[in-house]
Amino acid sequence: MHAGLISLGSAIFHGYVGVKIYMGNLKGSKLFSLTQSPSLISWQMLTVFLITGGAMLLCAAMNPELALLSYPVLLGSRLGAAIFLWVGRSGHAGLLKLSGMYPMSLTAVPGWLGLP
Repeated sequence: MHAGLISLGSAIFHGYVGVKIYMGNLKGSKLFSLTQSPSLISWQMLTVFLITGGAMLLCAAMNPELALLSYPVLLGSRLGAAIFLWVGRSGHAGLLKLSGMYPMSLTAVPGWLGLP
């Protein structure tokens, strides 16, 4: 239940507050508009992932028969956080300042702990 709530709360923050900060940084960058668009889409895809994952985790918390469906969501969160960390430590330290890795980690940890 906690992982689902964290995921949905993170989606609200990521999709509303985070995107305003990100858009400000993106518009102030030297990237071409054709490059800015896919960047913004990938930002919002993480928001979509957090919403759908959070909803799925809440459904699984309310109906334990659906617990098996949590594994792909939690694996995606875990791998997504690992990719953020790996790329951030591989010369792109700016990624570690963005919010992506943190909600994915905060979703994965209590989710794995709550599985049967």
